[in-house]
Amino acid sequence: MKPQTAAKKLGIYLPAAPEEFQQSALTHDEFNELQHTPPEWLQELRRTGPHPRPVVAQKLGITIAALKRNDMDKALTTEEIKALLEDQPEWLRKARTALAQQREEQSEGSEG
Repeated sequence: MKPQTAAKKLGIYLPAAPEEFQQSALTHDEFNELQHTPPEWLQELRRTGPHPRPVVAQKLGITIAALKRNDMDKALTTEEIKALLEDQPEWLRKARTALAQQREEQSEGSEG
């Protein structure tokens, strides 16, 4: 498995991973080992970031498209995400509300 694929599946930002991880392909057994018993570097990266766009969007409760529209289409640390959530700019409040409404409409549509 290519490092880029492994990073995506692990939910980590590849450029922040150790050089050894970035440069070598993984077998499925090695990948499974990382998932089941993550080394300290992986635990720390998941805890503090920087996080890739899908993780940033999920933690902020918005879509990746909303990140792009607001020039926030970049890796952010956990601390940066917390700061945005604590003092939400207008664009973030609107994006969070829009996604919540969209999800609510989808769940209502699936109940009928």
